Amino acid sequence: MSKAGPALPDGAVFLSRIGHRFTDPALLSQAMTHRSAADPKRGMLDSNERLEFLGDRVLALVMAEWLAERFPNEREGALGKRLSVLVAADTLAKVGEAIGLPAALRIPPAEGRTGLRGRGTVIADATEALIGALYLDAGLEVARGFVRREWAAFMEADPTPPMSAKSRLQEHTLGRAEGLPEYRLVSTTGPSHMPVFVVAVRAGGREAEGRGESKRAAEQAAAEAWLAGRDKT
Repeated sequence: MSKAGPALPDGAVFLSRIGHRFTDPALLSQAMTHRSAADPKRGMLDSNERLEFLGDRVLALVMAEWLAERFPNEREGALGKRLSVLVAADTLAKVGEAIGLPAALRIPPAEGRTGLRGRGTVIADATEALIGALYLDAGLEVARGFVRREWAAFMEADPTPPMSAKSRLQEHTLGRAEGLPEYRLVSTTGPSHMPVFVVAVRAGGREAEGRGESKRAAEQAAAEAWLAGRDKT
């Protein structure tokens, strides 16, 4: 299913929080392998990117099922807002931090010194990869159990459907007949595995910029900056 790799770093807290002993330990090892540590000859096939792809879909399924069960009287739009926050990179990174995942990441020493191990997007991606590995090793029930256990606090945190900064900005401009906000990529800097995106948003005749580890995160930051500027005027 996956080729064996070097043993994982010692992470007793991380292993205990997973709550599952892998039948195929190589899956867990691969889930913790950042692409900077992958075999150059195998590239993505040796990193956690394919497991991340799978874990993203498993998480969405488990979370959609859970939300429909937890909020039986909410409309699809409200459930969608909750889902977007619960599966967002920020939430994934918080879960990864809470279970001690950064200590188990396989990252070259040189990259570790740049702070790559602590980057939110790296932790979020590995958390999704872990969910994918749990699914492949033990099936949906085990993956579901992990998600429901580690996301329980987030599920109960807010009784009302949340709204992202981009959604709040769009609601603000449409409510004033100012049209949709316009986002544009200003710049991308840094190496391919540690990019920094700068995005500008223009709305209501005013512009603001934001930066993030992904284009989506930079757009959210730009929207937050625009809204913060509005609140000061």
